[in-house]
Amino acid sequence: MTAANGAPTLVVDGLQTHFHTRAGLLKAVDGVSFTVEKGRILGLVGESGSGKSVTGFSIIGLVDPPGRVVGGRILFNGEDLAQASESRLRDLRGNRIAMIFQDPMMTLNPVLRIDTQMVEALQAHQKMDRATALARARDALGQVGIPSPDERLKSYPHQFSGGMRQRVAIAIALLNRPDVIIADEPTTALDVTIQAQILFEAQKLCREVGTALIWITHDLSVVAGLADEICVMYAGKVVEQGAVDRVLDHPLHPYTRGLIGSVPSRNRRGQPLTQIPGMAPSPLALPAGCSFRPRCPRADEGCKVPPPMAELAPGRYARCIHPHLEEAAAA
Repeated sequence: MTAANGAPTLVVDGLQTHFHTRAGLLKAVDGVSFTVEKGRILGLVGESGSGKSVTGFSIIGLVDPPGRVVGGRILFNGEDLAQASESRLRDLRGNRIAMIFQDPMMTLNPVLRIDTQMVEALQAHQKMDRATALARARDALGQVGIPSPDERLKSYPHQFSGGMRQRVAIAIALLNRPDVIIADEPTTALDVTIQAQILFEAQKLCREVGTALIWITHDLSVVAGLADEICVMYAGKVVEQGAVDRVLDHPLHPYTRGLIGSVPSRNRRGQPLTQIPGMAPSPLALPAGCSFRPRCPRADEGCKVPPPMAELAPGRYARCIHPHLEEAAAA
């Protein structure tokens, strides 16, 4: 199935993923919505525990009990994956939708050689002889900067370093040239040179093949140079959304502003970094109203009512009743 002309590749609408635990109901993802068009890159950022990874797992149908998707739609080329059967999701995973995990051993089988795993990943979804599959696998390893790919294809995962294993996992995700790739902090274990190469290959894939990419990270500097749009998540909700340059240059939500202020910058050499006071709340005990209220310097009594997601400027959305509109307008 392919998207109609001009239709987004992926539409996430009001996604809710809850975990029913002994301690109570944990709303890991609570009403998340975004759209990713063909050939575009969406950055999904936020602190640990904000719901970024669970959002990715929900899209691809990999949320394990006691968690489950309880609401919303996940439209992939018009098909609602939230209602899809497990067999249908298996057909799509690794073929039309791929995920790059933070831990490469979630992708790699430790007892199989790399060539076996890559050839099986290709032949599971395409009619392809082994020689053609091996050639595709060798090219994919070269794309992610693995030297002597012909020799490395015959290696086992334990014969690679952690960073090299991650590169193999990324190569496997690229094999079938999927319509959507969900990348969950895939370059965290890589040095900056290889990270730059992976980011270049990701952008190239999106431009040339039209793959829609969701890049999940806490590193704003990576998103700034990679993504077209950005969603900032906090406590299971998207709190700000828009074009990446506009959001990072002129943030509207106090949380986004705090994240950016805590990043070292050459423009503020010698000045102390801005810290967001306190800690992110437990999803089991969220404060009433705005979840960011206990940590927000702009909070008042009005913030005890849950703020809606509103378009505060053309293409700029934020979940806040006291946004930094004045600073953005002045800039």
